[in-house]
Amino acid sequence: MSDSTMAARAAVRIALGGDEAAFELKEALIEHVRSLGFEAVDFGTYNAEPVLYPDIAVRVARAVAAGEVERGVLVCGTGIGVAISANKVPGIRAAQAHDTYSAIKARSSNDAQIVALGARVVGVELAKSIVTAFLGADFGGGASSEKVARIADYEREFSRGSPSA
Repeated sequence: MSDSTMAARAAVRIALGGDEAAFELKEALIEHVRSLGFEAVDFGTYNAEPVLYPDIAVRVARAVAAGEVERGVLVCGTGIGVAISANKVPGIRAAQAHDTYSAIKARSSNDAQIVALGARVVGVELAKSIVTAFLGADFGGGASSEKVARIADYEREFSRGSPSA
């Protein structure tokens, strides 16, 4: 990686957060994100004591939605709970991924800003590969733009309190 690429990445902030079940994985991913040249911002948990993962996931999602960080990486036992929680924040598209293809497609086709992984589902090395793939992918637009726009339309509709589809 060139010095200019490293310098550009260092200006990009990536939020990471997770619960006690994924504390060790989150710590490994923080170091990995830094090794890729990005600034890693740790949203907790900061130890292996039990926490409510929705609180951490929503803090990460709010930071992404507010533009305080570029993207997010969330981890819990399965990746399911943190993804569901993050998706409650308006404007956020969090995708659970347990392989690199899904991580790339989450970003390139669905404009996901957050990837969610399960510490009880993937090992550390695969998790690093998934995060690398996610952070290396960009939204491709094209035919996917209309689909992502439609998702945003539904989000606006349902955020106004309309329960019908």
